[in-house]
Amino acid sequence: MSLPDSTVLQPGSTLGIMGGGQLGRMFCHAAQSMGYKVVVLEPTAGSPAGRVAEYEVVSAYDNEQGLAQMLKHTQAVTTEFENVPATSLKLLSMQARVSPCAAAVAVVQDRIAEKAFIASQGIPVAPYAEIRSIADLEALANEAGDKLFPGILKAARLGYDGKGQARVKSVTEAVEAFKSFGEVPCVLEALLPLKQEVSVVMARGFDGSSVTFPVGVNTHINGILSSSVVGIEPIDSHIEAQAKQAAITIAKGLNYFGVMCVEFFILTDGRLVANEIAPRPHNSGHYTMNACLTSQFEQQARVLAGMPLGSTELLAPTIMLNILGDSWFAHGDIAQEPDWASVLALPGVHLHLYGKEQARKGRKMGHVNIVNKDPNLVVKYARQVSEILHLGAKI
Repeated sequence: MSLPDSTVLQPGSTLGIMGGGQLGRMFCHAAQSMGYKVVVLEPTAGSPAGRVAEYEVVSAYDNEQGLAQMLKHTQAVTTEFENVPATSLKLLSMQARVSPCAAAVAVVQDRIAEKAFIASQGIPVAPYAEIRSIADLEALANEAGDKLFPGILKAARLGYDGKGQARVKSVTEAVEAFKSFGEVPCVLEALLPLKQEVSVVMARGFDGSSVTFPVGVNTHINGILSSSVVGIEPIDSHIEAQAKQAAITIAKGLNYFGVMCVEFFILTDGRLVANEIAPRPHNSGHYTMNACLTSQFEQQARVLAGMPLGSTELLAPTIMLNILGDSWFAHGDIAQEPDWASVLALPGVHLHLYGKEQARKGRKMGHVNIVNKDPNLVVKYARQVSEILHLGAKI
């Protein structure tokens, strides 16, 4: 029998997380700082989260014996990435509290279902078409289909950080991209005139209470988040309120409990359009670790334990910069340790490395939060960090 929603797990209890990557590692640190133990289930031994958790279960996410082993340690389980099989979450929910639930994750795991759900909540999305065959693309070769080009073709499942995506200018290019994806179900979205890309990280407790973090303005390079800026770039107050309310509406509609991120586009004409949902803490929310009274990872632990949600107040303007493995190869093909001393010599700089043993180009290795009461100094020091680490951030 699963744990009742009203039950509070006291510090000293063990919380479970599916996934051993950096998000799981940061969840471990936050939960442990509150006095909780953590059990991690991950297919690969010695994962970033597994090395810091009290218990590590090495198992496939859909292996029933592994799930049973996890349940020996905990009565509450969360996830660190969206592609944990929904069937596994459903199985776990028979004996444990699961945040988020299988039904919510199943919707977000499929871009076709995700787009339809967001639209059903009365929240605008980019014009799109479901693509399940070449015939679906060929049918777009008419006046109505022209509205989707130029566009972006996205695989409906298992895409992230720009993978499984291709920009296309015509039906012919879309067909080629569709074939390169293996002719799996896709979504074709129209490219819209963008002013800003923003995200809302929010948390919803089992008691129905919700909080939202300050809206971050995001910049991507090659499909991977490069920076998130908070409290510096002006965002229209009406748009900010609209984005936060849309995120809460989505969470309620999904019957979602936990931490969630919703990415939005602000168009040049001022309209707000929802892009996609991440059913977990998000890269764009890493700034909360140093800039807010409560981090997104502490919120995740609070929800799972049944504790009250924390304050999301922003303490100071902040810029978060992603660190990819490219920083190790800035001077050639042989990996060299970046100049961390020069980074940490700058005021208000906080370094977070993820404990990954091998740096590879394009691999997320860590992030830096630059925090300062003076927004001009935040920008100044962020540019210096970017230069030292060869990040190429557009600040």
